[in-house]
Amino acid sequence: MRLFAALLLPDDVADALAREVAALRGLPGAEGLRWTGRPGWHFTLAFYGEVDEEPLPELRDRLERTARRTPAFGLALRGGGRFGGGKALWTGADGDLRALGLLAGRAEAAARRSGIETGEHRRYQAHLTIARSRSAVDVRPYVTALHDFRSRTWTVDELVLVRSHLPRSGMPGEQPRYEPVARWALGAAG
Repeated sequence: MRLFAALLLPDDVADALAREVAALRGLPGAEGLRWTGRPGWHFTLAFYGEVDEEPLPELRDRLERTARRTPAFGLALRGGGRFGGGKALWTGADGDLRALGLLAGRAEAAARRSGIETGEHRRYQAHLTIARSRSAVDVRPYVTALHDFRSRTWTVDELVLVRSHLPRSGMPGEQPRYEPVARWALGAAG
């Protein structure tokens, strides 16, 4: 199974992002980007890739402990940026970024301690991808348009293990499908 640990958006925050993305899609050149769909909007904490069944019970146990040890915290969507010279456009996070980074580090460590290779460790940068391109695109107008974007602050109170089903049909514009397979309340130890 292709798995990752994530934070999901509350419906009203996803609504606010949907309105912002609709405005961005009205900008010149927007048709040159592949826009992510609302079902795929999440903050990836740790990407695990293809995971065999054998380490899964231990990963679940470790993620449950991670969630219990991590108090709920405030988060909002804010601003935007780009990766890969314009191959990815994202919105960022605001709020308790220290708690977010700590949770991401713990989610990555849970995999390593379960015997799952997570690849090269990189410093966590909170982002939610809203568009991609196969080649570099000048996304500066989109980043500029996102500058003043800010959602309401919500309380992150759950860690989610998500399964990713990659597109198989070959149809243009087909998006991956995401399936939550386990959820744990944050701070449940208290």
